[in-house]
Amino acid sequence: MSTVAVIGLGIMGLPMAKNLVTAGHDVVGYNRSPEKAQALAQEGGKAAESVAEAVRDADVIITMLPDSPDVKGVVEGQDGVFAHASAGALWIDASTIRPDVAGELAEAAREAGLRPLDAPVSGGEQGAIDGALSIMVGGTAEDFEAAQEVFNAVGATIVHVGPSGSGQTVKAANQLIVAGNIQLLAEAVVFLEAYGVDTDSALKVLGGGLAGSKVLDQKGQKMLDRNFDPGFRLALHNKDMGIVTAAAREAGVTIPLGGLVAQFVSAMVARGDGGLDHSGLFTLAQELSGRDNQ
Repeated sequence: MSTVAVIGLGIMGLPMAKNLVTAGHDVVGYNRSPEKAQALAQEGGKAAESVAEAVRDADVIITMLPDSPDVKGVVEGQDGVFAHASAGALWIDASTIRPDVAGELAEAAREAGLRPLDAPVSGGEQGAIDGALSIMVGGTAEDFEAAQEVFNAVGATIVHVGPSGSGQTVKAANQLIVAGNIQLLAEAVVFLEAYGVDTDSALKVLGGGLAGSKVLDQKGQKMLDRNFDPGFRLALHNKDMGIVTAAAREAGVTIPLGGLVAQFVSAMVARGDGGLDHSGLFTLAQELSGRDNQ
């Protein structure tokens, strides 16, 4: 089994690290908030006090961070991953960042003697806890094969989608689809409630037909319960929608519905609701129909 360093022990990173421990790997964790690393240590991992300490003896390094600048800040510079990781180590960036930045960092990683893979994940907090994430991987086929044991500990659907940067491109498409589904689900629930329908029964039957989706399964009940504790924060989805809209514009692709949903997400963040789960889009759908807090 490998020695795996996990940098970034948040909603996604910590359960992923715990699953790697369960799978038998030696796991060293680092997080800017030390208590997260201590939580990993209580589950059989080890807590590092710096990036350098975490990666020094690692065969595999996983970064799970919020945005492109965060990843660059951790891997670059004299205190970063590239300066302290062992030659030949696999670097798996499970963050969701811009595809162009992923490509640039992959080139820099190779120059530093590392084997980079951009491997963003989908499945939310529950998928991370269950070790059932969907992982879209960019990089060489050889490095992808070398990382299989680690991927298998945290994911269920693991696909090599192309060269470096491809994983982030597929993740951008994923976030586009998820945001659209959440918005339409929110509008459907507002519609159903306006007619006094038994919404539990309605979502059950909708879930068994063509309208069924993992978004409906995971987010429908949160809307009915008005429970928007974050599994994936609107602030992060806002960042992701910025990535996909910018990348689409660069490619000359129009995403009119995606652009509209991106504005809804942005509006939620602008009014101070970025800490809500992305299913919190339901509250805006309510307000647009004049049905606040009903």
